[in-house]
Amino acid sequence: MSWSPELSDLCSAIEESARVLDVPFSEDKVRSILTTYADALPNAAIAFRMGTGQQYSQDVDWRFSVPVGGADPYSVALAQGLIESTDHPVSALLSEITERCDVRSYGVDFGAAGGLKKMYVVFPPDAMERPSSLGGLASMPPSVAQNQGFFTRHGLDGDQIPTFAIDYRHRTVNLYLSTVRNDPDSIRAIFRDMELPEPGGHLLRLTEQAFAVYATLSWDSPRIERIAFTIVAKDPSDLPVPMEPGIENFLAGIRHQVADDKFLYYLAMSSTGEEIYKIQSYYQFRPWLNPLLSESDENQDG
Repeated sequence: MSWSPELSDLCSAIEESARVLDVPFSEDKVRSILTTYADALPNAAIAFRMGTGQQYSQDVDWRFSVPVGGADPYSVALAQGLIESTDHPVSALLSEITERCDVRSYGVDFGAAGGLKKMYVVFPPDAMERPSSLGGLASMPPSVAQNQGFFTRHGLDGDQIPTFAIDYRHRTVNLYLSTVRNDPDSIRAIFRDMELPEPGGHLLRLTEQAFAVYATLSWDSPRIERIAFTIVAKDPSDLPVPMEPGIENFLAGIRHQVADDKFLYYLAMSSTGEEIYKIQSYYQFRPWLNPLLSESDENQDG
């Protein structure tokens, strides 16, 4: 297909982000993904993200929204050879969610080096899901239902899942929860429940600003593999703790590509106690992307 100037600019921005982070740029993989979903990109929200730790520092991830209607993005990816077919339950999960739940939009996540990684499902604001309902799906990791007690104990068991992600590479799922008790005692209780080390002052200062949280679970373990707290910052220097040097250097090199003044900063703790930091910003922002961003602004202004 003939590429538009906008699509060429996006591909160049992805290549530049890889160069700034000093990771490989797989042009064939990136061009295949952009070509496959080209019709969705002009009106899509487009974001990029990098993180610390072994799993995240080897790539820079990009993601974009895909509207409902027609085939779901996973089926499209299979048809175009962007992802390999498997008989693992992960392959059936997106279609089961689409059949059982109201879906507002989808999302596709890929790495500049690694290619396609995740798919997202975004639920309508008035029809958000809850852990107990998603945990009952046949293709869902059993660990989601097995951790219902955790969600209930920490006030995370309501209709408060606006977004759900499926990681096909690592065979995990993310439950994004729109509220979180972020006072120090509640954060300490979450850490104790996950058998994590007592959070230090820098962690408590960050989590006190969190407006949402997400939990990562898998088919291979009953444990919550990772929990991450989401913070909005109009400038990363506004954060109450020093930013990780790798993230700071990345932002300095890519800041001119940013289309919106909101950064999402993630503090994640793995089940092994590893601290992971991620930052996300927007190449192409759409106000409808996540109503929680507007709510967080109101909460911070108030």
